[in-house]
Amino acid sequence: MNNSARDRVIVMTQQQTAAVTGAARHPFVEKLNRYTVLCNEEQATLSSLLARTRTIHRGRDIVVQGRPHQALQVLNDGLALRYKILADGKRQILNLVVPGDLIGLPACMFESAIANVSSLTDISVSTIEYKDLFALFHRHPRVAIALFWTSAREGGVYIERLTTIGRRTAYERLAHLILELLFRLRAVGLAGPASFEMPLTQEMLGDMLGLSLQHVNRMIRNLREEGLASVEVHKVTIHDMDALVRLAGFEEIYLSQARIPGLA
Repeated sequence: MNNSARDRVIVMTQQQTAAVTGAARHPFVEKLNRYTVLCNEEQATLSSLLARTRTIHRGRDIVVQGRPHQALQVLNDGLALRYKILADGKRQILNLVVPGDLIGLPACMFESAIANVSSLTDISVSTIEYKDLFALFHRHPRVAIALFWTSAREGGVYIERLTTIGRRTAYERLAHLILELLFRLRAVGLAGPASFEMPLTQEMLGDMLGLSLQHVNRMIRNLREEGLASVEVHKVTIHDMDALVRLAGFEEIYLSQARIPGLA
């Protein structure tokens, strides 16, 4: 091999290594890697797809209920809300979207979106068109399995939310949500061992838990007075983790990110 050819090989190797390294740091790829170890080629392909990013300012609609939404997006940075508006204008917040989560599911599976997604903070997203997504599935079926796995496990969050609103008391609802937010934000490096920056207003907490603003305010005061947790304007701090877990009946398993069995 002459010097020119050798130099080209070195440059190509460096570019591939950089692509893989960049992909491994992306929250979406990190998330998939928790379910199965992606090979260099899989990571490089994902890095290429995720390279097309755009910034969306706080409070902007990403998916609009009732309108077509025909692409899949990945949240790279920041926080978003998935919610539904009823005919009388009432809002039910379904969940918090954190870095590494998909935006556009299940909206892209219907002729028109069945819920809204809006930016809670300034965010960065990557858009993956259908044709690119299908090509990814064809070329890298293990990535398709990992995507199916992470989407299915997100259903666990909705199961807990339904259980919370249907059967838990107001006090238990708030305690359970605080713990869920802590674990989800901690998984993406946005929370400490027992505290996190508060991404939601009290009104949003009420819309997520099916409670009035006054009720939320009273439950927050109870948590503080009993020494369990403090919910300030911009920060939540848990003071007695064990007691809060017992109060909420919180079981972390629905948020676990275990390996996909049998997928080498």
